[in-house]
Amino acid sequence: MTDLALVLGQALTSADAAIAAGDFVADDGLETAVLISLFSDARADDDDVLPQPGGDRRGWWGDMGATVDGDQLGSKLWLLSREKQLTSVLSRAEAYARDALQWLIDDGVASAVTAVATFPRPGWLSLVIEIARPGGPARRRFDYAWRFTEAALR
Repeated sequence: MTDLALVLGQALTSADAAIAAGDFVADDGLETAVLISLFSDARADDDDVLPQPGGDRRGWWGDMGATVDGDQLGSKLWLLSREKQLTSVLSRAEAYARDALQWLIDDGVASAVTAVATFPRPGWLSLVIEIARPGGPARRRFDYAWRFTEAALR
């Protein structure tokens, strides 16, 4: 599986195409797929509480034509942008990450996916994702930490 490699920006608030020697870099691993799965905004369900009441439920327009029921791109991590740093928020972050990466198991790319969320410092959420590959001990670990909006600090 080869993708255009994406890398997190220095501010950890966006990703961009990786370029080396004046050309795009390819990603033959899982980094880009995991970045897209976690940090693209999945559409919120009707019963999800939005960060801005009455706001946009987001999501990718291409999910409207999904041929597999419930198949959607991205995660609901964006719903946590204005949450306080509570244990319940960590549990939700882990569940959102696992849900966003479930396709890896469904498609046979991984045999297991785990997610552990922490608050490494005020205003920041950290996710450690471990992906076990089928048929062996090969594991990949991804560490992401990003800053909540300022409203989450109040």
